[in-house]
Amino acid sequence: MKTMRLWFGCVTGLAVTMIFGWSYGFFAALLPIIIMTNADHWHWNSFQQLIVGVVWVTIEVSFISGFFQSSPLLLTVVVGILFLEKCIAMSHKSSYLFGFVGLLVGSIALNFASYSSFDLEDFSITLWCCALVTVPICALAYLLFPEPIAETAVDTTHDAQRYDHIGMIRQTALGWIIAMLAFLVFQVGDLNDSLSAQASIIIVLAPMTLIGSLTAAKIRIIGTFLGCLAGLIIQVGLYTWSDNGILLIMAYAIAAGFFCSWLALGTIKSSIGLSAMAALSVPLTTSLIPDQKDAVFAIFYRFSSIFVAVVLTSMAIWIIHHFLVRVIKSPTEHFNHG
Repeated sequence: MKTMRLWFGCVTGLAVTMIFGWSYGFFAALLPIIIMTNADHWHWNSFQQLIVGVVWVTIEVSFISGFFQSSPLLLTVVVGILFLEKCIAMSHKSSYLFGFVGLLVGSIALNFASYSSFDLEDFSITLWCCALVTVPICALAYLLFPEPIAETAVDTTHDAQRYDHIGMIRQTALGWIIAMLAFLVFQVGDLNDSLSAQASIIIVLAPMTLIGSLTAAKIRIIGTFLGCLAGLIIQVGLYTWSDNGILLIMAYAIAAGFFCSWLALGTIKSSIGLSAMAALSVPLTTSLIPDQKDAVFAIFYRFSSIFVAVVLTSMAIWIIHHFLVRVIKSPTEHFNHG
């Protein structure tokens, strides 16, 4: 039943975005997956963290870009405070989703807000709508495809996270440093068309540990390749019929069915399926313009940019992790290494 819930959520989300013509509608297809992958039953806490996280971070970004955009030094300081807030939230399981959503959306929005062509208001409102519409979509999915209450659901999310005091400090420091490096790189470089690469950096960073991040990097590359391949097959297969919304939804639903079956497994295949769904959904909702522009170039560019971003991020995480291990030590660790 979990496969059906996930499939229903992403396909319905995509259909909603096509009906309303949302610019960043892929969020409506991916947010239900993020929620339902980690919960077999309805939990208000997840939706509260999602909605509050989205609304709060967009308000913060609007304030920061409005008051500090003209001063690079002050902007960097304030962004550093914002990212630190999100990384601290991610280091606690009870507020992890709030922090992750805030860091992901905040890093993307802050980068794009520096470009005059980016409409921050449109981005924020669309994101609010996607977060709000996720609630009824998930509610309907849980209602139509309920999970039998025979076994207690085991939450395997973020098992790699350490909750000792020193471990949490290292996690927070690692997340904050990588997020700030990504922000500075994207601010200095003219990378306004690399949304997927920037998102990949935060996704790889999400486990907040060296082993978890390196595993996430491999999964991200494999999942992105499979998702891009599926998107390319859909684009080439539909060809001149890509302007037919019904055919596009049907093709997307078929591809989503395979990936959602992996998502329901709760193993490494689940993470690969999530990356594949992102790689499938984003180009088809942002780059494909029927009768005007296809998504072939966007698909190839997406994979290459994500591959480079993931490799460089993994190297940075490895270096910073080993630096933090030597700098931030507990008394026993200091004694052992001394």
